[in-house]
Amino acid sequence: MTLHVQPPVSPEACPALVLNADFRPLSYYPLSLWSWQDTIKAVFLDRVNIVSHYDKCIRSPSFEMRLPSVVSLKTYIKPSRQPAFTRFNVFLRDRFACQYCGAREELTFDHVIPRSKGGLTTWENVVAACSPCNLKKGDLLPREAKMFPANKPFQPSVVDLHRNGRLFPPNYLHDSWLDYLYWDSPLEP
Repeated sequence: MTLHVQPPVSPEACPALVLNADFRPLSYYPLSLWSWQDTIKAVFLDRVNIVSHYDKCIRSPSFEMRLPSVVSLKTYIKPSRQPAFTRFNVFLRDRFACQYCGAREELTFDHVIPRSKGGLTTWENVVAACSPCNLKKGDLLPREAKMFPANKPFQPSVVDLHRNGRLFPPNYLHDSWLDYLYWDSPLEP
């Protein structure tokens, strides 16, 4: 007879999915997760409701508690309508693909109108580009390089980024999270 013993699950492997007061995730990409320590602190400060638990407990000499796997905020946080301009958000808007060749590796961002020619670092002038395409385009205008972005760059809304984020589910989703997450099928390479 073979006995299989499951290794103990560390609390670090037990993040909590954080939902807004309307039971929607605060964000899809990155997925709104809190460490077990931040989650317990929020519980004790009465800022969240526990929606679901892990089987894992934490203990002290006078206290025992099952770790929350899903929590919802008690106060609704109105989502920002305009996302911050960051490299990550540009990649997310462009679905982590080079806008010149479609590659998904070695992503950088490219100024469609180069800064040397007056181009600004704005949503409307920056696209995701792989290193080889970025080097090939250099400081040329699209017509000079004969390289045009597949999609015209634009300022996305939070909804646009959430929609794209759902195309890239994380590697790990706890069963208790699935009722609150809506993932589309992953993009084909």
